[in-house]
Amino acid sequence: MAMKNYSAISEFVLLGLPIEPRIQAVLFVLFLLIYLLTLMGNFLMLLMIRADFHLHTPMYFFLGQLSFLDLCHSSVTVPKMLENLLSESKTIFVESCLAQAFFVFATGGTEACLLAVMAYDRYVAISCPLLYGQLMNKQLCAGLVWGSWGLAFVDALINILLAASLDYCEDQTIPHFSCELSSLFPLSCSDTSPNFILLLCSSVLHFFGTFIMIVSSYACIVSTILSISSTSGRSKAFSTCSSHLTTVILFYGSGFLSYLLPTSGSPLEMVFSLQYSVVTPMLNPLIYSLQNKEVRAALRRMFRKYFHPLL
Repeated sequence: MAMKNYSAISEFVLLGLPIEPRIQAVLFVLFLLIYLLTLMGNFLMLLMIRADFHLHTPMYFFLGQLSFLDLCHSSVTVPKMLENLLSESKTIFVESCLAQAFFVFATGGTEACLLAVMAYDRYVAISCPLLYGQLMNKQLCAGLVWGSWGLAFVDALINILLAASLDYCEDQTIPHFSCELSSLFPLSCSDTSPNFILLLCSSVLHFFGTFIMIVSSYACIVSTILSISSTSGRSKAFSTCSSHLTTVILFYGSGFLSYLLPTSGSPLEMVFSLQYSVVTPMLNPLIYSLQNKEVRAALRRMFRKYFHPLL
């Protein structure tokens, strides 16, 4: 009977943004531009970190991983959203919806872990500058990155496998522009309490756990900075954290609000979801470019090397 219910529902309908049809073409152009800027900015950041030996440090190794994650996260949701803005049916296969929910959860979870790793990296750099290279060696950095990916993907896989066993009823509409785990539960005619408990535990351990680690790292960073006697020394130490701190505020601010709000398709929920899934991946390269002298210097060196001879 469960297989019959599941096979009877082959598609969901993504209602998307609650807007008038004549505005959808304008939003398509806007979000397409944002997506192209996201691709260009993050690809440029990856190329620059790989090509410039001045950026071959743990901090920029993690930043390269963040850029790759932003590329993955936005590419999971934005192309389908763009397609639905120009489509009348706005349907998505159940299997595709589950796959999208898996990658949204996995990439978001990996980014949460990576931001916690980057906070620890900043703490080590500020508190133990002379031992930084020795403490944050290549093996440790690679292990922290692989651990972030592995933990998030295992967490996402467990949640998705449990969601895939649910029976879905006649109601096929998802009041969102993408598939997320929390939006699938109201569509099921099965008991979703185990799914909800598992998702809640995953969120508490994964997202709130990494948030606590970030707060703890910054508490130690602030304590170290306050112990520095010179004003210029304090300013320099804090400037190394400003880009990461801005990224953390954007990610956790919009992400927490998006997940804490009920899945109702309200305009406020859509705004936070769009910022979390669409806008933040575009802003991260800009944040690190505008607030980081080393990145700006690397951009100038790359421009002179590859583009100046053409002028």
